[in-house]
Amino acid sequence: MFARPEIDTGMEGFRFWPGALSASEQADLLARVLAAEAEAPFHQPVTPGGRPFSVRMTSLGPLGWVSDRAGYRYQATHPATGAPWPPIPELLLDLWRELTGAEQPPDACLVNLYRDGARMGLHQDRDEADMSAPVLSVSLGDAALFRIGPAGGGPTKAIRLNSGDVCALTGPARLARHGIDRVIAGSSTLVPGGGRINLTLRRAR
Repeated sequence: MFARPEIDTGMEGFRFWPGALSASEQADLLARVLAAEAEAPFHQPVTPGGRPFSVRMTSLGPLGWVSDRAGYRYQATHPATGAPWPPIPELLLDLWRELTGAEQPPDACLVNLYRDGARMGLHQDRDEADMSAPVLSVSLGDAALFRIGPAGGGPTKAIRLNSGDVCALTGPARLARHGIDRVIAGSSTLVPGGGRINLTLRRAR
């Protein structure tokens, strides 16, 4: 279904499909994300230490990832509105099934909005109950310099992620350290007001 010329990244378990989504699929997915954002608005979380994130966040699916002074966790409701998260669009569920081959569907989709100056430091996705399930990431809008390195430390490598690119952390790379060094402003006109939206599908339970 999807144009998916997977390329060898040289890192076992890190899978990369440049241009997996066509322009029309990107526009359709963005429209669905923006419609969901009307129900579950982007908010600016803080770390347990009280430092605000530079990205704004919302979620889709049964569970959403949240961060505040109480810690990092998944919960079934939006931290500001108290309402359930909107459902995950079928396009993303299709991507998950086709590209990862995972038997169980994702139950959480974190949506990060990167505006001017936003970034994400190196971190590991380890708040999920089942570390054997993949993490699938979809890029929309401005390109970003994505950095990834081994879970146990060591040299990292940078990869440019463009709008429509999809990547996954699986197997040995499931707990890889990764982050966004910077977003290349003006490299896409997809997102209204500029910037980048990243959608990360996970099995939280």
